[in-house]
Order: sequence, then C-alpha cells, then structure tokens
Amino acid sequence: MAVSYKKLWKLLIDKDMKKKDLRIATGMTTTALAKLGKNEHVNTEILAKICKVLECNIEDIVEIIDEE
Repeated sequence: MAVSYKKLWKLLIDKDMKKKDLRIATGMTTTALAKLGKNEHVNTEILAKICKVLECNIEDIVEIIDEE
C-alpha cells in the first residue's frame, strides 16, 4: 500500500501556507517534510500535529492508494 499527501499540499495552497510555515508550526524536521514530499510513510505523531495546526482530520491530508 502506498500513501499520497496530495490532499495536504492542496490544503496548504487553500490556506495560503508554505511548506516551511507548516514545518515550523508543527515542529517537524526537514527530513519528515522531505518524506511527505516523496509520499513516504511518516510517524502518525507528525500527521496528528499537522491536523492540529491545519484544523482538519487525517483523511483531509492523507490518501491510501492500493498498488495493483
């Protein structure tokens, strides 16, 4: 199974927020942000912090893609 964070990037655009702003607001590392950019798996704690900052639910930022 793969993950996609396209919804997260669209939400950032809607909120007129840059990736750097998100990184600072959540306290995540640049490595974690890079993993998000590559659609790699990240710690759920990071996803929870993103949801808190953006005032959204996890399904608003992550999509599970079936690899077939």
